[in-house]
Amino acid sequence: MKARVSGMPNGGNSQANMMKKIQEMQAQLEQKQAEIEATEFSASAGGGAVEVTVTGAHEIKAIDLKPEVVDPDDVEMLSDLIIAAANEAMKKADDAMEQAMGALKGGLGLPF
Repeated sequence: MKARVSGMPNGGNSQANMMKKIQEMQAQLEQKQAEIEATEFSASAGGGAVEVTVTGAHEIKAIDLKPEVVDPDDVEMLSDLIIAAANEAMKKADDAMEQAMGALKGGLGLPF
């Protein structure tokens, strides 16, 4: 007759299986996070006059300006458009990361 660990069906195999699932999930999370950090996200402001591209790691990769938006007498407006486009691009990156992480974490049924 095999000895059973009290409170653990199958002599603790379910705990070992859970640990294996957690390790697999962690590897999947890390892989997905790296993929999203390498992905580029773009957003525009001012009807497309300013476009900012960032990575999922929040690194600005490009800022494209239409010539007509560059007005030396209204630098503040240009700054506002760049900020708005950059913030929107970063929000897209954050949303993609949150969605991917939530989907993967949901597979474990853990509340984090």
